[in-house]
Amino acid sequence: MKRTTLTMMMALALTTTAVAANDWKDGAKDAWIDGKAETTLLLNGNLNSFDINTDVKNGAVTLTGKVESEVDKALAEELIENLDGVTGVDNQLTVMASGKQAGDKDNSGLKDAKIATVVKTRLLFESEVSGTAIDVDADNGVVTLQGEVDSAAEKDLAVAIAKNTTDVSRVVDKLQVAQ
Repeated sequence: MKRTTLTMMMALALTTTAVAANDWKDGAKDAWIDGKAETTLLLNGNLNSFDINTDVKNGAVTLTGKVESEVDKALAEELIENLDGVTGVDNQLTVMASGKQAGDKDNSGLKDAKIATVVKTRLLFESEVSGTAIDVDADNGVVTLQGEVDSAAEKDLAVAIAKNTTDVSRVVDKLQVAQ
C-alpha cells in the first residue's frame, strides 16, 4: 500500500511539474513576442509607441491605446502581424484625429514605413548582423541599406534578409565592410 501511494504521489508530482514547465514555456514565448512587438513599435518613427499597449496571449496580440490616424492604426497592426510567432492581431486602437483618412499617398508611405520597420527589426533580431549599424530606408518597395558591417558574409546576410522581406521589390546595397 505504501509503495502504491508513493508511486501515485511521484506520478502526480511529475505531471504537475511537466504542466508547470509547459505553462512557463508558453508564457516565455508570449513574453518574447511582446518584447518584439514593443521594440517594433518603438523603432517605427511614424508611431508614438508610448501611446500603444500590447498584450500577448498564446501568440495573439491585442493592441490598445490611441493613435493619430487610421493610417497609424493600420500601420501598427501590419507591423505586429508580420512578426514571427504572432498568430493574430486584435486591433483595439482608438483613432484620435478622425478627420485623417488613408489616401493613396498615405498608403504608399504606410507600406514603405512597414517595410523599413520590418527589415530593421529582422536585422536587429539576427544575432549574426550588427543591426544597429545599418540604416534602412524604403521608397516604393525599394530598400536601401547603408552603414558599416564587419564582414562580407554579414553584408550578404543583411541583403538577403532585406530581399526576403514581404513587399520588397529591390534592395540597394550601400553597406561598407569595415577595414
